Amino acid sequence: MITKKQIQFLTSLQIKKYRNEHGFFIAEGEKIAEYLLSSSYKIESIYATSEWFKAHEYKYDSSVNLYEIKANEFERISGLKTPQEVLIVVAIPINQLELNSLKKGLTLIFDEIKDPGNLGTIIRIADWFGIKNVICSPDSVDVYNPKVIQATMGSFCNVKVSYMLLEELFLWNKFLPVYGTTLIGENIYDCDLKKDALIIFGNESRGINHLLNKFISHEIKILSFNDNLLKAESLNISIATGIVCSEFRRRT
Repeated sequence: MITKKQIQFLTSLQIKKYRNEHGFFIAEGEKIAEYLLSSSYKIESIYATSEWFKAHEYKYDSSVNLYEIKANEFERISGLKTPQEVLIVVAIPINQLELNSLKKGLTLIFDEIKDPGNLGTIIRIADWFGIKNVICSPDSVDVYNPKVIQATMGSFCNVKVSYMLLEELFLWNKFLPVYGTTLIGENIYDCDLKKDALIIFGNESRGINHLLNKFISHEIKILSFNDNLLKAESLNISIATGIVCSEFRRRT
């Protein structure tokens, strides 16, 4: 039976302050568990039903704490509307970005992205298109927010998400073109795209901070094919990211 102290600890990890204080985050669900158990992440403990443990006879590291709990107990520790059969407590890794690693390939950059579901989906998109680095401004949603982790469906294990002042990143950059996604840029389907580049996306409602405009070398937009006067003003940021990544990969 799960203890009150364990419940308090696990529920506290829903909040960024306590994730940072304890140095752990939580991940729920069988699919994400499969990714984690084959990754380099350090697992502190696993809470699962007896059925899950029987179906997943991994060779756990001796340092991993295993707790068998009943299905109805998950309602007390889960952040999901429909609790899963497994919850894993994972150590937050020390994630130091080597800027020189960005010189090759595409890097996705997000200025003040706030929605956990959007960031999680973006990480999944980056994984699909083989993009290894996602960089967010410090005021963006935390990658270890349980809703972000859930939306990645495990892809956070394959994509490095870093946080830094974007001005510092762009001042470092002397090598790569910077593509900024705007509503007034050049049609992405017509402009020249490079295989090694930085691509910046703005906040869901306000777009890219105007202070960053001076660092953008190419403004691009996704052309709307709807000629009606009443049409969508813009695309959801995760959908836009998918379209942009697809076009870069298609042509480079």
